Amino acid sequence: MKLYGSSLSPFVRKVLVFATEKGLALDNVQIERPVMQDEFLRASPLRKMPALVDGAFGIADSTAIIAYLERKHPTPAMYPSDAASLARAVWFEEFADTVLSGVVSKTFFNRIIAPKFYHKPGDEAAAVEGEAKDLPPLLDYLESVVSAPGHFLVGNSLGVADIAVASMFVNFTHAGVVVSTKSHPKTVAWVASVLARPSFAGLIAAEMKLLAA
Repeated sequence: MKLYGSSLSPFVRKVLVFATEKGLALDNVQIERPVMQDEFLRASPLRKMPALVDGAFGIADSTAIIAYLERKHPTPAMYPSDAASLARAVWFEEFADTVLSGVVSKTFFNRIIAPKFYHKPGDEAAAVEGEAKDLPPLLDYLESVVSAPGHFLVGNSLGVADIAVASMFVNFTHAGVVVSTKSHPKTVAWVASVLARPSFAGLIAAEMKLLAA
């Protein structure tokens, strides 16, 4: 199976970590520019990453991709089986993919993507707004629901909720956003415990090397 897109995207990283935790090997293919691969364009008609190609089948969007992987490779399960827990897992995934990602767009894009990849100044005022105004209420919410390091957002094992939320924090770190251990100690400890897993750690090391080059 091929996964198109860079792991600097929290959505691509989310799929790569999800697959690794399931013991699945994905061939991570970088998208060519300005002329994108035909295979990628067939799988992603909106030209957005990530896109998965599995033989003749192709699909875009991280949520659609991991839903496909979960159904095709059900063990180990990354979504809960009971209705209430499943709903909570989907909620956290949506929370990450929409609300937290909005802050990533302001901070990571303006401090990393714009200057390093587009070679133009980012909007630092927007980045500061994201870090100082938009993020704290979201951290307050997480602080109220996370448990101790080594525990999980839903159930007794790592799942899609943990992967989706923690992936956004990698981009915050890349963008120089520091979450205070005084104001949000449980959140900081929980994020650190998830990102220390080998499925995350290898990707983060490679990303840091790329950004430092």
